[in-house]
Amino acid sequence: MAALQPRATLPLLLSLNAGYVDTAGFLALQGLFTAHVTGNFVTLGASLALGTSGAIAKLLALPVFCAVVIAVRLLGTFLANRGIRAFESLLALEVLLLTGGAVLAIRFGPFHDGDSWQAILTGMVLVSAMAIQNAVHRVHLGTAPPSTLMTGTTTQIMIDLADRIYGRGEESDQSPSRLVRMSTNVLVFATGCGAAALLYARFGIWCFVLPPIIGFFSIIIRLLERPRASS
Repeated sequence: MAALQPRATLPLLLSLNAGYVDTAGFLALQGLFTAHVTGNFVTLGASLALGTSGAIAKLLALPVFCAVVIAVRLLGTFLANRGIRAFESLLALEVLLLTGGAVLAIRFGPFHDGDSWQAILTGMVLVSAMAIQNAVHRVHLGTAPPSTLMTGTTTQIMIDLADRIYGRGEESDQSPSRLVRMSTNVLVFATGCGAAALLYARFGIWCFVLPPIIGFFSIIIRLLERPRASS
């Protein structure tokens, strides 16, 4: 079997990290989704109904996410217009935020009160990191399945499976490679979720050390593939 090429590896590594950070954040920050931010509307409702903490962070997550995506788009355009490697620079910024989130989590955690300023600050730093990843993936890896939101990908997998079962001519012939790629993406994301759960149960708040390391390797992989990349 041929070795997996860096161009295929990078989106998978981003998906692994997204699943990991989202699960670790959910467990450590009173149900806060750091990557799948719209899910916070559900957990916000649960917080209000059950009287649990973390409502403020859940309210802030979406506007913070949106503001960072806009800022990333502007910054990426600014860097590209000046001949600076926007993709690599933004990945580095994400790693810095993941590192900051890990430092804050270890310094102030565990977070028993999700509405404390320490928990909110840690959560928003991690939300910002995932917002960068979402924006970078959308702009520079547009042909790869999303790395943070698996609902649309899972839906397309099921549609492709149905087409293959029905045998819809050209559509069933074109879907196998896409089906494998998307299924692998979902599996890797789920692996990140499982790894975060296991490491949080074993090491607690120290599980946040891993995402910056994964992020660093994503930069290395991007630099290795750079000569063949067009973006």
